Parts: sequence; C-alpha cells; structure tokens
Amino acid sequence: MRAILHVCTTCRGIDPEAPLEPRPGAQLHDALSLSDLPEGVELRPVECLSACSMGCSVALSAPGKWSYVYGRLTPDDAADILTGAGAYAAAPDGLVPWRERPAIFRKQSLARIPPQE
Repeated sequence: MRAILHVCTTCRGIDPEAPLEPRPGAQLHDALSLSDLPEGVELRPVECLSACSMGCSVALSAPGKWSYVYGRLTPDDAADILTGAGAYAAAPDGLVPWRERPAIFRKQSLARIPPQE
C-alpha cells in the first residue's frame, strides 16, 4: 500500500507580492516531482486542499493510516517534505514519532485525521 503525497497546485503561497502564475503550489509540486521520491510514496497534484490562508499545502494519506495536512510550505522545503513523506510511508499506522519528523512537519501541521478503517 502506497502513501500518497497530495500537493495543492493552486496554492498562492504566503507572499502577497508573488506573481499569480506560476502559482507557488505548482512550483512546489514541480520541485517535488524533480526529486527522487522515497520508497512507497506516490506524488499527486490536487487543485485545492482548502488551506488557502496557510500558504502552500500538502497532505499525506494511505489506507488504514492517520492522514496529515501541512501548510506554510515553499519549494525550498521539498527535501524535508520528501523526508517526512518517506517516514510516513514506513510507519505502519502513519504515526511517525515526533522527534523523527522534519521540523516543518513538527511545526507546520494543520490537521491530523484518523483512519477510516
């Protein structure tokens, strides 16, 4: 079972002076897609994660695991996002010990959603 890293491609970021095109969320997706994905992680663009006031956002989900939404991200965070996604994919329930998460995943979590099963 693969973990899905959803990236909002319509996010406008947190810089009000940033140009509308290309959107910062699309730039974040591009930065992630140019990197090697961790084992067990699939990258998927999405049009909105409804975290618009929180800058660029991503979500991690997998069947039977807790899901997470993270915000206030930039393309410069791509390496840390992938590190966190890899740890999430390796965790049987999606619960990565707090100290093992990248700092952006410890400090910029917007939501944690319980598994449906």
